Amino acid sequence: MKPFHSLYSHDFLRIAACVPRASVADPEFAVRETLALAAEGDAARTAVMLFPELGISSYSIDDLVLQDAMLDAVEHALVRIAEASRDLFPVLVVGAPLRARSRLYNTAVAIHRGRILGVVPKAYPPNYREFYERRHFTPGTGVVGDEITIGGVAAPFGMDLLFRSEGTVPFTFHMEICEDIWVPLPPSTRAALAGAEVLLNLSASNITIGKAEARKLLCASQSARTVAAYAYSAAGPGESTTDLAWDGQAAIFENGALLAESQRFPRGATLATADIDLGRLRQERMRLNTYGDCVRDELDRAAPYRSVIFNLDAPDEVVPLERIVERFPYVPADPARLAEDCYEAYNIQVQGLAKRLESTGLDKAVIGVSGGLDSTQAVIVAVRAMERLGYDASHVLAYTMPGFATSEGTKSNAWALMRALGVTAEEIDIRPAARQMLADLGHPFAAGEPVYDVTFENVQAGLRTDYLFRLANRHRGLVVGTGDLSELGLGWCTFGVGDHMSHYNVNASVSKTLIQHLIRFVAASGDVDAATAEVLYAILATEISPELVPSDAGQTIQSTQQIVGPYALQDFNLYYLTRYGFRPSKIAFLSHHAWRDAESGVWPVDLPEGDQRAYSLAEIRHWLKLFLKRFFANQFKRSTLPNGPKMSSGGSLSPRGDWRAPSDAVADVWLKELEENVPEA
Repeated sequence: MKPFHSLYSHDFLRIAACVPRASVADPEFAVRETLALAAEGDAARTAVMLFPELGISSYSIDDLVLQDAMLDAVEHALVRIAEASRDLFPVLVVGAPLRARSRLYNTAVAIHRGRILGVVPKAYPPNYREFYERRHFTPGTGVVGDEITIGGVAAPFGMDLLFRSEGTVPFTFHMEICEDIWVPLPPSTRAALAGAEVLLNLSASNITIGKAEARKLLCASQSARTVAAYAYSAAGPGESTTDLAWDGQAAIFENGALLAESQRFPRGATLATADIDLGRLRQERMRLNTYGDCVRDELDRAAPYRSVIFNLDAPDEVVPLERIVERFPYVPADPARLAEDCYEAYNIQVQGLAKRLESTGLDKAVIGVSGGLDSTQAVIVAVRAMERLGYDASHVLAYTMPGFATSEGTKSNAWALMRALGVTAEEIDIRPAARQMLADLGHPFAAGEPVYDVTFENVQAGLRTDYLFRLANRHRGLVVGTGDLSELGLGWCTFGVGDHMSHYNVNASVSKTLIQHLIRFVAASGDVDAATAEVLYAILATEISPELVPSDAGQTIQSTQQIVGPYALQDFNLYYLTRYGFRPSKIAFLSHHAWRDAESGVWPVDLPEGDQRAYSLAEIRHWLKLFLKRFFANQFKRSTLPNGPKMSSGGSLSPRGDWRAPSDAVADVWLKELEENVPEA
């Protein structure tokens, strides 16, 4: 078994964008600085280390780059770095001016384990405004299938190089230089289509006001378009400031997201390090069929790439993951982003229901209100949808339907909410009908025995929904569903005429962890008065329970999370299984990384206190195993879902949308992978 706790066992790759100190026209100094940072990266078990453009000579040497003495010194420096790399783990990517075929090129040089793997020239040397590179350098466009000699040893040279590891850490990277990212079709675009997952940009890039944001925009968008990691390193302290200045910006992006960024204008050497999720990138490329279409169309017209093969093998020791993994993938930790997500989700729900009411020609919404989270959000949405259509809240027909285990707390919360919102509110006691049905079924409860089995529970759940549909018939209304995404994932819903069914479900793509924040968003938005906000906060503080099984005096009420697991963990499992298709061992690895030290973490605003706890690997493994069993066993429920709007890129479980799966599939493959690859402690 591979070391479970090591990032290299789970498709991650550690890369660093480095900004060493520079000394103008001093390759010996560059060697010392490069190797000092390389040693630091080796100790951290960094796989790839990126350095700035022309870093071996320094960028700002102007005509000195044409001096034989300088160019000889640069080649000697590269040989020294190659020799020193024999015992180092990382691939080193450095920038140097090199001679080839009686021309001078601005190049990127890849070095690993004592070998110069290959050299890539800059495709588009700029010659405008402050740049005069064409005075010295030949464009690399058109250079393919060539070789270059450095220190008497030949190495592949050209624009057609991809560097592919066939060791126990398989990945492919590509190199381009500075201006290459600023052109309409960067070389890295076709390289990514040809299989490069890690794109490296060696840059010098003097700083001017506002330029740093432009660089970040370019790199982020390139990583998003190519579904790749993109690392960028710009020249920093020590370059000549005769006419220019340098900020030493280094950053790493993954599929559009900024993972790491160095301090700008550093006085000394600095670096930005990130652990890239190669598995995520590979999954995304595989899922995006248009990406594959573009690969076919573009590469049919392009010259073939040469693969430079090397072997990067995972270290024997455990290399801990150093990456922020959101504990709540449906709920961003950043308060500003969370507020924006809640605004959008809330309005998606309102717009979806308003459109459905409009298209059906109905002006009544029928909804069951339990005093729990899901029905609370749904009735708020129903009221807002009516307002959008020009109706008042009385057009929402809300019913609380107490059963055998309904608590006084939730019932009073339901009534307080309905009164506060101004809906048409009524109460239907389902217990007489439930007793009659149980008696008709010959159930022991009808004879006075305290038998609380699934029949006992589902008679209540089914009757509630049956009443709602018949009420909708009577009042020419539309039944608004309340069940959420988490319950659908776990199969925690009563199939058929139960909470599984409705005319339109506004919560179908809202996870349990997000729905709490949507209610907080509404409470704090100013859209409701103080009395309504007070009721909403009281509902948020209530234990999540189906309230179907009575509890004796002094006993705790039926707890959903004790049965199906903590929603915090199960939402995590649902997200990574359905959104990215990760194997269970990787989900467990990420979950353990996110939750093992939860008390010291950064939390979303107003997080429920019960979710501020750590989970052991044994707990994570236990609940993930339960999740997999329930998820596969309950696909038949998801195959017949009512309509409801998709909420986020995290996906939905609609059979007409993000998730299409057979109802008869078994979980054996996933359970076996979990058992074999995740230790119990």
